[in-house]
Amino acid sequence: MSKGRKSKIKNDANKIRTHHILKKYKGIMKICVVGSGYVGLVTGGCFSEIGNHVVCADLAKDKIDNLNQGILPIYEPGLEEMVKRNAEKKRLTFSANPSEAVKGVDVIFVAVGTPSRSDGGAHLGYVDDVAQMVAENITKECVLILKSTVPVKTNSRIRNIVKDAKFKVHVVSNPDRGKTAFGE
Repeated sequence: MSKGRKSKIKNDANKIRTHHILKKYKGIMKICVVGSGYVGLVTGGCFSEIGNHVVCADLAKDKIDNLNQGILPIYEPGLEEMVKRNAEKKRLTFSANPSEAVKGVDVIFVAVGTPSRSDGGAHLGYVDDVAQMVAENITKECVLILKSTVPVKTNSRIRNIVKDAKFKVHVVSNPDRGKTAFGE
């Protein structure tokens, strides 16, 4: 069997396993989004809008303080109203303590930066740090979803980091594919 075929079978198996894991969460999920920039804030806002309880966590305390005051670090049409509405309904909260925010959640989205290294590759230090923090702080089995744009084989790297966690961590990818705008 070719290497590509084996990889496709493994990816399909992971998708099926993830589907079965998420299927047990009928209705409302507890979600933590680590990284409250463009990708993380939009992800958190949308998941809270459909009824889930979401905490957007970020180490940048000033960003979290602003979010708690309704001041968003980005502009996206309709996002400010969505964030305000869901914050008022207590479905969307913000935390400057990701280690606490991941406790008791069902799903954790990783939406941190992956800046370019000098050789053009992605710097994965922030992603690795989140994976390590998750492994050390989760209080139940969870799904860790990589929204950050990462290179091939990053899931294997992250699985290796979380393999010794007290609870099972299922690692999957759902990379951001934001629409690119073109100025006129």
